[in-house]
Amino acid sequence: MLTTIIYRSHLHEHVSYEVLKEMVVAANIKNGQAGVTGILLFNGTHFFQLLEGPEEGVAAIYQDICADNRHYNLVELLRDYAPSRRFGKTGMELFDLRDHRREEVLQAVFDRGTSRYQLIYGDRALQFFQTFVEDSEKENYFEIPPGDTWEFIADEQPVSLPAKALDSLAECRFAFQPIVDPFARQIVSLEALLRTPEGGSPQAWFAGLSGEDIYAADLHSKKVAFALAATLRLGAQTLSVNLLPMTLVKVPNAVEFFLQEIRANGLVPEQIVVEFTESEILSHLDEFTQAVKLLKGAGIRVAIEHFGAGFAGLLLLAQFQPDRIKINRALIQDVHKSGSRQAIVQAIIRCCTSLEIAVTAVGIETAEEWMWLESAGITHFQGYLFAPPSLSGIPAVAWPEKREDLPS
Repeated sequence: MLTTIIYRSHLHEHVSYEVLKEMVVAANIKNGQAGVTGILLFNGTHFFQLLEGPEEGVAAIYQDICADNRHYNLVELLRDYAPSRRFGKTGMELFDLRDHRREEVLQAVFDRGTSRYQLIYGDRALQFFQTFVEDSEKENYFEIPPGDTWEFIADEQPVSLPAKALDSLAECRFAFQPIVDPFARQIVSLEALLRTPEGGSPQAWFAGLSGEDIYAADLHSKKVAFALAATLRLGAQTLSVNLLPMTLVKVPNAVEFFLQEIRANGLVPEQIVVEFTESEILSHLDEFTQAVKLLKGAGIRVAIEHFGAGFAGLLLLAQFQPDRIKINRALIQDVHKSGSRQAIVQAIIRCCTSLEIAVTAVGIETAEEWMWLESAGITHFQGYLFAPPSLSGIPAVAWPEKREDLPS
């Protein structure tokens, strides 16, 4: 299958232009043998390259490119498939943008096309070339250092409740996971995550329930969350709890029960954040919106979790404007390598910034993910990189510290 991959990256400062030219000569031979076209643009700092050819050949060459330590911050912009080639000549060709006018480079690329019709009418590859040549996206080229630039060091001991304190809370448990601002070294909130008494997942806890019993159980489980929070002596710390969206609609007087349990455990509504998923909401949007009004009117803040995983997210932003959204892990994973994920995350950030909605990135597992998202403007994070959930307790947070033993 004919495959096209487009990526951009940064050239390491220690790599000379002579080395770059030698690299192109070697790539020209390798690409030719694999039947792959390579068009490489270079502006003195950044690479932009198109690879086109048989899927196996393109994939193998791209894998070698990703492992090449002469460049870094490699971001895949396009992976596409087509019935015929855009470019007929195999091998590798370098265009140094410092030696040519922008119009000359674009025309030179255009002239190498196998079909003027194909390249004229809405061809995405050519649009990517034009964007790079015109520097119209350069402000989004975040130069993040390698992940091992940072160490993550816990500066406090975890807090766990003794077993006897849990005897009266046998119906379920909760694991607590911090949401943090790493550079401020501050815990923004603690999220209470539903677990079975043995520590199993929420899906396992709900597995034995059906119909509207699910919603009643969901609501009453928050009694345990608030009791645990009180026992852990959260003080003024913000507490986030998850609630199925339809719980507010299906259970009579759900908001009143919720508020009663908050106060019964010595908490105040203003320190509670209720997180909803996008699912289930659209079929009862008016009733759900009315229930959210009651929550917010009582001082409780609301958030949408797993934002971007479902179909309702943008409509929910327009309908009731939550105080916070949590970007879904599927959009976060390897965001530093993916141009499509970067574009979506940046659009979410711009939208929420305009609406004064706070943004949290969840599921952070690598330093590179965190650094890219921090560069994009997100300051609040949740994930195993900083702290895993702790069953009936509060884990220690591993704060990032710059390593001092790196070569200068």
